[in-house]
Amino acid sequence: MADAANLRRVIVGISGASGAVYGARMLQVLQGQSGIETHLVVSDAGWRNLRHELDMDRPAVEALAHRVHDLHNVGAAIASGSFDCHAMVVAPCSMRTLAAVAHGLADNLLTRAADVALKERRRLVLMVRETPLHLVHLRNMVTVTELGAIVCPPLPAFYLRPTTLGDVVDYSVARVLDLIGVAHQIAPRWEGLDIDAP
Repeated sequence: MADAANLRRVIVGISGASGAVYGARMLQVLQGQSGIETHLVVSDAGWRNLRHELDMDRPAVEALAHRVHDLHNVGAAIASGSFDCHAMVVAPCSMRTLAAVAHGLADNLLTRAADVALKERRRLVLMVRETPLHLVHLRNMVTVTELGAIVCPPLPAFYLRPTTLGDVVDYSVARVLDLIGVAHQIAPRWEGLDIDAP
């Protein structure tokens, strides 16, 4: 861990959409990064999906983060704009969480921390997970984008020719790490095609 002056804190929120693997993998990668301190907050449905999709119990998930905050503790450090924070990622982001962020409904610690990120003009990345999308989903995505958040659905990059599910997950996590300015080597970068290629 770096000294306090050089420490970058990243809040990771895991909400109840399918795709708990994105939040877990994000924590794994950030855990190995020098100078990064992770703060984790998980919704009730998020805990349920971590168990159902990954067979991960609460202690196993909590071990991946430097600090864990209870969803219902709106008095936690990450609820305040005075908390020195580099960025926040919600991975995955449910449509319920998206709606709460879009409309300023800071009704739990996850949505409050996201609201703080917006009001303090900090980087907030939402890995939204739903398909198909109806008009309210789309309008909420527009709203959070206008507020300064980045909507970054986890989508595969087939041009990189992934061969495993892990490759697909790592590509989406890598894109988010790029967006929050954290160096990584977990996914290849596109080098372009030869101009003579068919």
